[in-house]
Amino acid sequence: MQTDAVPHEILATGFAFPEGPRWHQDALWFSDMHGHAVLRLDAAGKAEKVADVPECPSGLGFLPDGRLLIVSMHDRRVMRLEQSGLVVHADLSALAPWHLNDMTVDRSGRAYVGNFGDGSAPPDPAKPTVLIAIEPDGSSRVVADDLHFPNGIVITRDGGTLIVAETRSVPGRLTAFTVTASGDLTDRRTLIEFGPVELPDGLALDANDGIWVAMPFSAEVVHVTAAGEVDARRSIENPYALTVGGPSGETLFVCTAPSWLPEEAVRLRGGSVHRLSLA
Repeated sequence: MQTDAVPHEILATGFAFPEGPRWHQDALWFSDMHGHAVLRLDAAGKAEKVADVPECPSGLGFLPDGRLLIVSMHDRRVMRLEQSGLVVHADLSALAPWHLNDMTVDRSGRAYVGNFGDGSAPPDPAKPTVLIAIEPDGSSRVVADDLHFPNGIVITRDGGTLIVAETRSVPGRLTAFTVTASGDLTDRRTLIEFGPVELPDGLALDANDGIWVAMPFSAEVVHVTAAGEVDARRSIENPYALTVGGPSGETLFVCTAPSWLPEEAVRLRGGSVHRLSLA
């Protein structure tokens, strides 16, 4: 399938490494991972700092009452933003073998969090690792294992299926699980496998339970149907994370950066948030 060049605009730029975008309360919230901050971006592209996260923020999510959860990567904690500031929502250091990564939060406030597995980088193989569930009260447990760099995570709108990108599986793939009433994950299956340079990173769910996938190393975002077939490709350089939002829910926000290496990302400050129409 041909990759289409679709017009899009840069909503904001000058970040180190934007990650974990979420549309909430008519604004885009995202982590500037290597900038050690969480920001809120309004429709005009004006950024407001929400929180400083010294150990690198990544995945974001919201509890049913609107409080923000933030993955703090290097100390392997999920933080909660209260009026008084950040507090520890869950300490996952005993469960996660390496730095935390992306996160999704379901309608009940249960969070699912991935981690790197180890400190290796391609082309070295990744060490298989776990996916962790955090209950609204902060208690946590492992709900899946043998995952190769679990990255972007989405849950279908009926709450019944969780899908996670295994960025460093060979080939890269999206893995699906059935979510039980207690939040456990069962019936593991492969939704789709990708080509050799298509390493799936961030995920975003659309209104029809289709999945937009950020593919940084093939310079595109692809759309995967609920049945597990690619039916659209959009060209964009260095996409690492994305979300669907906007006033009518027909906008794709894509976070890009010229480098994922911390020192280079900070030096370049070329991280941007792009806005693409899905209408």
